[in-house]
Amino acid sequence: MPNDLIEIKGLTRSFQGRPVLRGVDLRVPEGGLTVVIGKSGEGKSVLLKHVMGLLRPDSGDVRFEGRALGEMTRAQLRALKPRMSYMFQGMALFDSLTVFENVALPLRERLRLPGREVEARVGRMLEELELAGARERYPSQLSGGMQKRVALARALVTEPSIVLFDEPTTGLDPLRKWAVFRLIDASRRRFGFTALMVSHDIPDVFEIATHVALLDEGRIVFSGTPEEALASEHPVLRGFMPGREGVTAPAE
Repeated sequence: MPNDLIEIKGLTRSFQGRPVLRGVDLRVPEGGLTVVIGKSGEGKSVLLKHVMGLLRPDSGDVRFEGRALGEMTRAQLRALKPRMSYMFQGMALFDSLTVFENVALPLRERLRLPGREVEARVGRMLEELELAGARERYPSQLSGGMQKRVALARALVTEPSIVLFDEPTTGLDPLRKWAVFRLIDASRRRFGFTALMVSHDIPDVFEIATHVALLDEGRIVFSGTPEEALASEHPVLRGFMPGREGVTAPAE
């Protein structure tokens, strides 16, 4: 079995006295794609922000390779930061920047790489994700599916060991949704990163997931493989999949 890259233990968080996370326990195996599902407002995006270190828990902790985030020194946190990347739900592309400039941004601002290395890395990533022909175009000139591809290229260009995805297929029609899922799955296999995703596309996302966790009322109430999720009689889990025995991706 793969080692756990991330382990979340007893995570709690309240906002203005309202509990959102009530003791979340979750393991994220290295090299896989773990999908967290749950109803709207259950705190899935809040959970991702704790993994990123943008929010601090009221109690509990997030551990990377056995080390608690809250116990790391500043030097350790700085070393961890480049290893993690995030693909925003709304993509957060800059309309005033070209595709090349959008993808190059984290290399210039976070890693402060020299121009020649930025050019080489971005060029390779655009080739890998079939975006070389859109290099000098602006986000407004691209389809929604291509914009998602640019956002993924920017998330991967720093060569992270973990990528967090917050509802990556929001706003896409079924065919474009499947194209993004296939792209994420192929990219994970090619580049070898670990993925933690929040998604509402259930059970469709099970086609690319290696692990599924259900967040309900602030706790993880189911954790297992996609096959176990589809076969489960858990009442909340079944509520996401009425009448569905499985799922098949559309033909290419």
